[in-house]
Amino acid sequence: MDERRREFLETLLETPSPSGFETNGQRVWIDHVETFADEVRTDAYGNAVAVHEGSGEGPEIAVTGHADEIGFIVRDVLEDGYLRIASVGGADRTVSKGQHVTIHADEPVQGVIGQTAIHLRDTANDEYEDVSAQFVDVGAADEEEARDLVEVGDPVTVSTTIRELAGTRLAARGMDNRVGTWCAAEALRRAVAADVDATVYAVSTVQEEVGLQGAKMVGYDLDPDAFIAVDVTHATDNPDVAAKRRGPVELGEGPVITRGSANHPVLVDLARSAAADADVDVQIQAAGTRTGTDADAFYTSRSGIPSINVSVPNRYMHTPVEVIDTTDLDDVATLLAAVADEASAHDDFHVSV
Repeated sequence: MDERRREFLETLLETPSPSGFETNGQRVWIDHVETFADEVRTDAYGNAVAVHEGSGEGPEIAVTGHADEIGFIVRDVLEDGYLRIASVGGADRTVSKGQHVTIHADEPVQGVIGQTAIHLRDTANDEYEDVSAQFVDVGAADEEEARDLVEVGDPVTVSTTIRELAGTRLAARGMDNRVGTWCAAEALRRAVAADVDATVYAVSTVQEEVGLQGAKMVGYDLDPDAFIAVDVTHATDNPDVAAKRRGPVELGEGPVITRGSANHPVLVDLARSAAADADVDVQIQAAGTRTGTDADAFYTSRSGIPSINVSVPNRYMHTPVEVIDTTDLDDVATLLAAVADEASAHDDFHVSV
């Protein structure tokens, strides 16, 4: 990954973008893709679409990631100046207490999610409180002081930032799914450089973590010939994953192509063929019922749009310390660009019945 692409990735990861409050993150993404896209547009809720206009001889392919991250929201300000919070998306109650957080008010406000010291707890009865029972301490002496700083409805994110691990591994919050939007942008850049015949849309959707809402909007509005939803998936190669939950996905072993449910078999075959031609090793995972990604919304849009989920392996999903391997990101972008190039050989993506 060259310096410019690495800087783009790091800026995405450092820009808070909780569901429903994605504007700042979307601005980072748009500023990057505007340098090579033929057109960039947004809709009423902030979904962003960048376009490479093909020759007219190829299909329309949309490559997507979702811009939003999990987090919290201020739901009440108490008399003693503490804040009660609620989850935004699937926030993990087992890792939130004792974390530094930022409340994104008119000006950022720093706080901590309180955790009673081990000396003062009955550890024999320890249990994980729901997020709704946890609280944020911003240092305010009372409700009036707290309300001068924050307001009910302000979003909250954990204040962790990027950490470089050994080799090509990175840790950060919000890998899910800024890495997907990075891959979509990079796939578009490579499609532009190769001047592929297909019209390629790179899309950064909003509010995936709260029900695939942005994808529902984009799926109806854009109506391409095919969608490729790029998200993260569980790398289960860490030692505390129970044997019954271990899967075939490992960090650093390449893009993950999903089979089953939303994943259109013609697109699966195209992705596997394109990977082989591009000399990209891929991993295969199964989705018997649903993918849990924007692909689940795309494939039922309108009268059905062929869709596939391609994933970046990710350890410790929905925690502040998600870990990915940057070689997987490069390989995903290579795969996506190869799919866009080879898609021109397909008149349509219908199954043969």
